[in-house]
Amino acid sequence: MGNTGTLFGWAFGNPARESDSGYVDALEREALGNARETAKAKGVSVLAGSEVFTILSGHDSLVELDNAPGQLVVRCTVHVEGPGAEKMRAEGPMNG
Repeated sequence: MGNTGTLFGWAFGNPARESDSGYVDALEREALGNARETAKAKGVSVLAGSEVFTILSGHDSLVELDNAPGQLVVRCTVHVEGPGAEKMRAEGPMNG
């Protein structure tokens, strides 16, 4: 297996469409794709099936979303493996 860590991927959408499951599913796919791209750029790979999605919107979150495009945010947290992965941590809004 190797060493593991975590990374985030993000997607931004229209809060008026938050109840549209097809739309939110597309945002989740986009966030997962973003996480995969970040992992690839860091030289690690995403562990299949490790993705966990969090949906944040301005009307039901304590998170300040004023500067987020569209103010509907989908975050995808994934586990990654490979050289240096044990040093990667998805914490707060950043990949560290």
